[in-house]
Amino acid sequence: MKTNFKISAIENDFNHLFNLNEEELASKKMIRMIVDEKPGYPCRVSLEDAEVGEEVILLSFKHHKTTSPYESSGPIFVRKNVKKANLDVDEVPDMLFKRLQSLRVYDETGMMIDAKILEGKEIKEEIESIFSNDKASYIQVHNANPGCYNCQVNRIQ
Repeated sequence: MKTNFKISAIENDFNHLFNLNEEELASKKMIRMIVDEKPGYPCRVSLEDAEVGEEVILLSFKHHKTTSPYESSGPIFVRKNVKKANLDVDEVPDMLFKRLQSLRVYDETGMMIDAKILEGKEIKEEIESIFSNDKASYIQVHNANPGCYNCQVNRIQ
């Protein structure tokens, strides 16, 4: 039986960062960048690639908040004044189809139970396959080559 899923973006708690100067950003270990290619700067709030010429902030983000040893953080790009993506059930954002993806599968306690690397075009079918395992609670999607976090996929009961 097919299990439905929902992909979640992160909240936009970052707009204030765009008012900081370069020194202030650097003191927070953040960098302002101007997008010079598309795709290339995937925003984790909008779940869309930023447009060429657009300003983004690169920062470290705690994306796996858990009490397991798999707690994790890493670099992400965010765009200014974007709304959090609100995808439909079983919808996959276009930005995930364009990259080699790493899927890290976790149980309800935050322990990794599986991991896969695949071409983005295969992601929807792989998510459905992963959730055929009842122990799979959620998946964190990362860009496989740089390893950056993209989004979380939650099983829909």
